[in-house]
Amino acid sequence: MSSRFATFLERNEAFAATDAKLRVPEIPFIPFRQVYLLTCIDPRVEPAAIAGVDLGEAIIARNIGGRVTDSAINDLAWVCHLHENKTPDADWFEVAILHHTDCGSGLFADPDLRRSFAERGGYDERTAAALAVLDPAATVRHDVELLRRAPVLAGSIAKLRIGGYDYDIKTGAITTVVAP
Repeated sequence: MSSRFATFLERNEAFAATDAKLRVPEIPFIPFRQVYLLTCIDPRVEPAAIAGVDLGEAIIARNIGGRVTDSAINDLAWVCHLHENKTPDADWFEVAILHHTDCGSGLFADPDLRRSFAERGGYDERTAAALAVLDPAATVRHDVELLRRAPVLAGSIAKLRIGGYDYDIKTGAITTVVAP
C-alpha cells in the first residue's frame, strides 16, 4: 500500500540533501522578511506559489478562510510575547491577513450545511456563519479591525503593522485592501 504522502517524503530527501535547511532564521519567531501571514488552508492559496515566500521569510498561519479567530489571535499574541521578552530591540514585523475569492468557507453561508456541521459537533451555527468569506475585501477589513482591537494584543498593537489583502483565484493577483 502506497502512501499519498510518499511523494513529499521523496521531495524531502532531495531538500535534506541541500544546504537550504541551513539558511533559516536563528530566532524562530523572527522571520527574515519580518512578516506574519494569516491565510486560508485552501491548497490554491499556497504562499510559496502565489507570493514567492521562501523558507524562513515569514511565519505562515493558516486556518479556514484565513480568518482572525480567537486561536489566531492567541498564536499571534504568543509570538508578540516572545518578541517583547526575548528580542525587545529587534525590529517588529508586519501582519498580513490574506483572504481570497471562491473561498470554501463561503459554504458556511448554506444554512443546511452549517446546521448539519454544528450537529456533528463542529462550530456552532453562529460562529460558522461568521467565518464565511463571501466578499474577501469586506471580511479582510473586518478581520484587520478585529486584530487591531484584540485586548490580548493591546501592549503590542502599536508596534505591529497590520495589512489586509485579497487574492483573486482567477487572475492570480493580490490586491491591497487595507494598507499596513
